[in-house]
Amino acid sequence: MTASRRPVEAVVFDWGGTLTPWHEVDLPQQWRVFARTVHGLPVEDPGMPAEDLAEADSLAMRIHDAEEHAWRRGRERHESASIAAILEAAGVDPEHDRHHLALAAYQRFWEPHTHTDEQVRPLWESLQRKGIRVGVLSNTIWTRDYHREVFERDGVLDLLDADVYSSEIHVVKPHPDAFHAVCDALGVAPERAVYVGDRIFEDVHGPQQVGMRAILVPHSDIPAGQRTAVEARPDAVAHELLDVAGIVALWNHEAQEADEA
Repeated sequence: MTASRRPVEAVVFDWGGTLTPWHEVDLPQQWRVFARTVHGLPVEDPGMPAEDLAEADSLAMRIHDAEEHAWRRGRERHESASIAAILEAAGVDPEHDRHHLALAAYQRFWEPHTHTDEQVRPLWESLQRKGIRVGVLSNTIWTRDYHREVFERDGVLDLLDADVYSSEIHVVKPHPDAFHAVCDALGVAPERAVYVGDRIFEDVHGPQQVGMRAILVPHSDIPAGQRTAVEARPDAVAHELLDVAGIVALWNHEAQEADEA
């Protein structure tokens, strides 16, 4: 049986832009919220002393620059990063008495952009009813605990068989090791797994390198600075998440027919 006709035993999903809908986000603002909380300043108060405001905004820009450098390193050298490492590179003191308050403010800033698509639970339930395992592999600076809290808040954590986050491994997508890590966690050969995501470089080219099939969800307006030119074509396109169930069912039907022939 050829690789393209092997039955699908697991489907792995990207997170941002795939399981959670794409959002336009003011990225420098996330760190202004963090830095002003560190300095004990109201986030949106025009009466703040100019000197205090300048000091907080200088810290915000240092963190923003450190994050941009980390993501650029990921695109160019496929090295992972974490929020803790980014803050350390920007000179943030994790022992500061307002550090945890600042992290909480940062997470509140992101909360509206983290809600799981309403189609995720019925899709995952449909896959699991057919004996197909469900995984997540995300390029992220956030911790495993934070992502799992999001999934639990949105009522889908119980359906997740395995999840891998770049913040806890040494590489980011599209490095082959990232896809091998999630396949190992799921206990499935890459040739029997499918990856679903919204980016050609990371989510189509990446998994196809290790023998996985790739389904593109083409809804995200990815900034030019985050794109990498690569010649890769998805094995299928899902115009909405629930389409994934039909695509996988068709592939498994074809695999069964080929096995019976």
